Amino acid sequence: MLDLIIKNGSCYIDKDLKNHDIAIKDGKIIEIGKIDSEAKEIFDAKGLVVLPGCIDTQTHFREPGSTDTEDLNSGSRAAIVGGITAVFEMPNTNPPTSTKKEFQRKLDLAKHRMYCNYAFYFGATADNANELADLKNLEGCCGIKLFAGSSTGNLLVADEKDIETVFQNSSKVVAVHSEDEEILNINKKLINKGDVHSHPIWRSEECAISSTRRIVRIAERYNKKAHVLHITTKQEIDFLSQHKGNITFEITPQHLTIYAPDCYDKLGTYAQMNPPIRDKSHYDRLWYAVKNNFNDTIGSDHAPHLKANKDKEYPNSPSGMPGVQTLMPVMLNHVNNGKLRLEQLMNLVCENPVKIFGIKNKGFIKENFDADFTIVDLNKVIEIQNDKIESKCGWSPFDGYKFKGAPIATIINGEVKMKNGNIIGDPTGKPMKF
Repeated sequence: MLDLIIKNGSCYIDKDLKNHDIAIKDGKIIEIGKIDSEAKEIFDAKGLVVLPGCIDTQTHFREPGSTDTEDLNSGSRAAIVGGITAVFEMPNTNPPTSTKKEFQRKLDLAKHRMYCNYAFYFGATADNANELADLKNLEGCCGIKLFAGSSTGNLLVADEKDIETVFQNSSKVVAVHSEDEEILNINKKLINKGDVHSHPIWRSEECAISSTRRIVRIAERYNKKAHVLHITTKQEIDFLSQHKGNITFEITPQHLTIYAPDCYDKLGTYAQMNPPIRDKSHYDRLWYAVKNNFNDTIGSDHAPHLKANKDKEYPNSPSGMPGVQTLMPVMLNHVNNGKLRLEQLMNLVCENPVKIFGIKNKGFIKENFDADFTIVDLNKVIEIQNDKIESKCGWSPFDGYKFKGAPIATIINGEVKMKNGNIIGDPTGKPMKF
């Protein structure tokens, strides 16, 4: 007997929507088509679109360390309520995930506590080159994370020779927070105390493009893969679109949805993140990259902070905002508005992550692949409300926004884990395989 059949849905298969049933057993897709077999559970997806499980390739769940703000359990709850079936989680925790011992600790902390599937980044430091050279077969490791500019945590690798060492020794994709530390320090004098509008002046366009040029130069010299995270400037878009191949990049939903100065007028320090939200000319260029398929992934950069800390006077307020729960509603709304096609969104949150990072058996609705699905209602309008945010921080920059297109159910390893906003059963997420 089958474990589950998804019936009557419009399924995203081979870049098209097809009316098929999907048969699932032991966490795998075993048949696609017209299915009349018996099953323990039938999920009726009439009127709904069945997508492959969507992956958020940039989240900070703050454990170990700041578990008052978020932990692996609460972050994974936010993920599945938002239709995300798998996350890549970041190493700038306390202590940082920059040794095999700390990496194993992270895997142990995730077991039986995370609802979604997961993989962790291994943090690069100035002196862990030997460890970075030996990550190929490390279970649950999606890549190496390099902070070229300082942000939350203490994983900074700012010197060019140290950045070179990281790339030289990398045995996985190196994902980079790309800001130039030297420029950040010189620009500190431009910080206007109490005025968050000065955030993008301090963390300037020059600071971003200078770092990204360096990263690409080094990655190309050593013929290594670099994935540049949360791109924010038109200069970087124009530069990176000329350097494809081993170089890939990400844009966040928030940089595609809000822009300066309006976001700082409205949200104050709640719009503060690194690299910053910039003006509309940059926003327009980011959209140009999405529309023309230059951009490779959408990651939420889910980086929650408690309101008590966000309410501090700038620049003592921390940078970052939650986003794993809102990534899909935000992007489905953009699909409904005609800003990108569903096929492009699927490339960004399913197919390209699989291709870039070498994830096994995910990202597609195919026989013998893992039974992870994001089931959405493209016509449902939802309003984001702070009190419905699963993250421990309890707020969203999109509070009060109405979005058309919403996740209705999240199926992970063949089990329905979220339906109509309600979480079902116990956490059974597993480490992803590469």
